[in-house]
Amino acid sequence: MIKNPIQKVTNKLQYRAIGIVNGVYTPHEKDQLNRGTLIDKQGQKIETVVLGKALSLIKKYINLKKSYFWIVYPKNKNTQNLHLQISGIWDPQELNEIGNENSKKNTLEVLDEFNLSDNYFSIRGELVYINTQNKEFIIKICSSHKSNKLKNKNFKLVIEGELSLDILRNFLSLDVIREGNTLRMIKYEVVEEFLSKKE
Repeated sequence: MIKNPIQKVTNKLQYRAIGIVNGVYTPHEKDQLNRGTLIDKQGQKIETVVLGKALSLIKKYINLKKSYFWIVYPKNKNTQNLHLQISGIWDPQELNEIGNENSKKNTLEVLDEFNLSDNYFSIRGELVYINTQNKEFIIKICSSHKSNKLKNKNFKLVIEGELSLDILRNFLSLDVIREGNTLRMIKYEVVEEFLSKKE
């Protein structure tokens, strides 16, 4: 049974920002694997860090000259400046136990069965700002971690697309595609209408 690289949501108001990107990860320094660049199929470079849980996988199983599907968290300050955090590797042939019926399928076919594609992102959060002139908006993502030890883990993502001012402050679920260093909305759904009391 192959795991879906982007799990189904377990809670109606589940915040998240997660995607899948195919590319070659190249660390900045050979002896330090946690910072580097992800180079996609078009040769586009994206600044990337590797999170702890994925670091051990890379050390054990990954050939850094090969291309993989990386499970990533996006961060950005504007639509031209994307930064990725690698949280895992999705490789049905090598890193998952698969049945015989799936062994003949290539990775893209399996991805398609999950209604996913390379450079797809699932973004869920509160719509806090719309710039109608620049055709972009900001979604606020709140961390689900209940630990108060960490400083404010909430962050905002700038996404290209047009939304109505009428849905400002609503909780949205978005299908987003990465084009270069830009996150572009494909479609959205209003999950719940609410006004945030916190800023």
